[in-house]
Amino acid sequence: MLGKIVKDFTLPATGGTPFRLSDFRGSTVILYFYPKDNTPGCTLEGQDFRDQHKKFARAGCNIFGVSRDSLRTHEGFKTKQGFPFELLADTEEKACQQFDVIKMKNMYGKQVRGIERSTFVINAKGVLVHEWRGVKVPGHVEEVLHFVNTL
Repeated sequence: MLGKIVKDFTLPATGGTPFRLSDFRGSTVILYFYPKDNTPGCTLEGQDFRDQHKKFARAGCNIFGVSRDSLRTHEGFKTKQGFPFELLADTEEKACQQFDVIKMKNMYGKQVRGIERSTFVINAKGVLVHEWRGVKVPGHVEEVLHFVNTL
């Protein structure tokens, strides 16, 4: 997928307007996939994107968080954390499958199917230009910001 145009998709989004990837042609899109709203790592990652949001906006980027949580859960999470960006509800795993982020993971000694924390940068022409998989939260957002500033 890297170096290729990302196939258009639509997902329900917080804020009342559905997200359609093609609506953002002409600007850089950052999609960060995370396992679950209101969990420690996911909260920290969202807060890091929130705290650097103005710098991403200056770089011409639109940030979207994606998980399998419902729109209702997303709205509460977004409000509670004061996220200045929208969260996308991929309850049917459409985008998760397209970006191949569903993996088997160990959770308390059990194998569970879940989202592997991943971030994707799609340029203004709709081409996937960078991906991070198996993301560790500390320092990740700064790494993404550094990358988009080189575009």
